[in-house]
Amino acid sequence: MAEATRAVTWEAPEHNHIEKSSDWFWALGIIALSGAVAAFFFGNFLLAVLILVGAFTMALVAVQKPKILAYSVSTRGIRVGEKIYPYSTLEAYFIDEENPQGPQLLIKSTHLYLPLIIMPIPVEYVDDIEDLLIDRLPEEELEEPLANKILEIFGF
Repeated sequence: MAEATRAVTWEAPEHNHIEKSSDWFWALGIIALSGAVAAFFFGNFLLAVLILVGAFTMALVAVQKPKILAYSVSTRGIRVGEKIYPYSTLEAYFIDEENPQGPQLLIKSTHLYLPLIIMPIPVEYVDDIEDLLIDRLPEEELEEPLANKILEIFGF
């Protein structure tokens, strides 16, 4: 007899949003302008343009509010927004309950461009999610990438 589909579903922002002060934007502008002037001074015009475009893009991303995504862990797989990850494409999981922003579910994936899926989870669902995952994926100590931690320090 086939197992009934069980699921734990919740909604959360795609990332923790930190409001940026005007000082943050001034600092970004000064650093970008200094880098662009230095690149221009050394004759690297393309790098100067790239620095300015990158700073402008960072400023645009910094003011955007995060989307509210639907998350789900079920007997069939994991869903983040509209994307579904079947267990056949996943390797391991880890529930980080010590994260300062709240518990996170880290999923190791076989995808080349998305090796680690990070999902914020409500405290009350930690045990239910673990019950669903424990028989389907091995638990492995996973850690948030350094790049994510650095971006969080800068407010992204």
